[in-house]
Amino acid sequence: MDQTAFNRLLARVEKPARYIGGEWNSIIKDDAEVRFALLFPDVYEIGMSHLGSRILYHALNSVDGVACERAFAPWPDMEAALRGEGLPLFSLETKRPLGSFDVLGFSLLYEMCYTNILQMLDLAGVPLMAKDRAESDPLVICGGPCVCNPTPVAPFMDAVLIGDGEEMTLELVEAVRRAKQSGAGKQALLKELSGIRGIYVPSLKTDETIVVRRIVKDLDKAPFTGKPIVPYLNIVHDRVALEVMRGCTRGCRFCQAGYIYRPVRERKSETVMELARQQIGCTGYDEVSLLSLSTGDYSEVHELVPKIIREMEAGKVSVALPSLRVDSELANDLSVMQTVRKAGLTFAPEAGTQRLRDVINKNVTEEDILRATQDAFSAGWSSVKLYFMIGLPTETDEDILGIAQLARAVSRQFYELPKEKRGKGLRLNVSVSTFVPKPFTAFQWCGQVPAEEIKRKQELLRGALKGVRGAELNCHYSLLSVLEAAFSRGNEQLAPVLLRAYELGCRFDAWTEHFRPAAWSQAFADCGLSEETYARREFSPEEPLAWDFVDMLVTKAYLRQEYQRALCGETTPDCREHCNGCFGARYETDCRLS
Repeated sequence: MDQTAFNRLLARVEKPARYIGGEWNSIIKDDAEVRFALLFPDVYEIGMSHLGSRILYHALNSVDGVACERAFAPWPDMEAALRGEGLPLFSLETKRPLGSFDVLGFSLLYEMCYTNILQMLDLAGVPLMAKDRAESDPLVICGGPCVCNPTPVAPFMDAVLIGDGEEMTLELVEAVRRAKQSGAGKQALLKELSGIRGIYVPSLKTDETIVVRRIVKDLDKAPFTGKPIVPYLNIVHDRVALEVMRGCTRGCRFCQAGYIYRPVRERKSETVMELARQQIGCTGYDEVSLLSLSTGDYSEVHELVPKIIREMEAGKVSVALPSLRVDSELANDLSVMQTVRKAGLTFAPEAGTQRLRDVINKNVTEEDILRATQDAFSAGWSSVKLYFMIGLPTETDEDILGIAQLARAVSRQFYELPKEKRGKGLRLNVSVSTFVPKPFTAFQWCGQVPAEEIKRKQELLRGALKGVRGAELNCHYSLLSVLEAAFSRGNEQLAPVLLRAYELGCRFDAWTEHFRPAAWSQAFADCGLSEETYARREFSPEEPLAWDFVDMLVTKAYLRQEYQRALCGETTPDCREHCNGCFGARYETDCRLS
């Protein structure tokens, strides 16, 4: 794209920094055999906060002859500018049209970004349906947690990468390189890709197709982000992010990530420390966030946190733990963390009563939670978030009222402290989301609670929280939760719905100001379907499911067993305490990776 045309585009948009590229540590390769466009179907500020995309960007650009560039879903003002100028969507690094790349790879983290896939392909001039693409069109692929059920987006994809992407993506790129060198056509390439563990090729699916999830066995040796790109504008997670561990042993029955990222693999604390030094040194950030599904369960967390703080306190670098373990060592961690900076703390009881916490296998008690918040208040914290869900299987009004009772007990703790030992005022954020059943969980057979019942439960909770000092309820419900449930457990019949919704103008559906519920309802109706039916449907544990051809390693028999235990209110111990055999005999060796 010439500079004059580019300048005209920038003059028409609210935030030009989303599109200019050239950020500190970004990479440009002039010569490459394979050009890979790493695409994120949401706005720049969200996509640049995604650690997985940063890892793949570094891994791909570390390969000789491979150039990886980025593009994000253009905000409506940029989409209008591109269409007005008759210009295609382009990469940030070199402003190349996306249609000129060999591979277009989407990261799918949230079902309500699906229409942005179509927006980006359309603006790139690439046919939306895989069956309509020519030999000269890029290979369109996707990966990420959403694709554990790839069926709703499968008709738009040439290939789907299921599982950890670091090694699998590099193998795909090498296959593309060989195909280009030999002059092999796209069908031959797709046939080769289908033989790589973890890669699903929808056009080659048969009744015998089984796609086995790919895992990176040694996280300590896996590629990381290299020198992270430093954006010109604020992004959602504007700090150094270090993945200390992948996987979780807790076994919460609602948590898809807890099942699909097993087994647990940890980075050594020495590796994490070295990464922290490197990334602080080449970015200028003043905060390090230790990431995993449950960072408090990282085996060396109580040694690592003080070590990072001691080494970096001269530079006023703070440490953030997005997920804290409620245990006897928490008070010591909080004491060390507050020497640099106090930010808000989040605890996730998930449910208001012990009965329901047992159903979902959240193995913490009310005493555990109150001890953790007491430790936080005693260490000087005054801003705490308690995270819950509404609409969980077997939930009753007593469970809803239990949320308010727990919040009241936490508030009482704070105000019973002597004034000189507590913060100025309590900020107790009671955050409540709507339960969405997900594939590959113990609750994958459950339907979502009807919308009117969710709203009733929210009002019940709102009334129960009145008079709780310092408490603020944060809950929101809309058709978004219904659509998320529908697409989470949907099938290929939903692909025409996605296409119709896009034609009706749906974009950035996760953004309140752009969400168009009437258009979505029309899209379902035009296709002879109902979003409520998809969301609320209950499956028999014995019936085939749309995603059964995907082997996520945790067996269906194990999930069925966990579902039955949930209905009986029986808990399952943490995998670190006792192997529960979730992988079955076939994967016993893999299951014990650590």
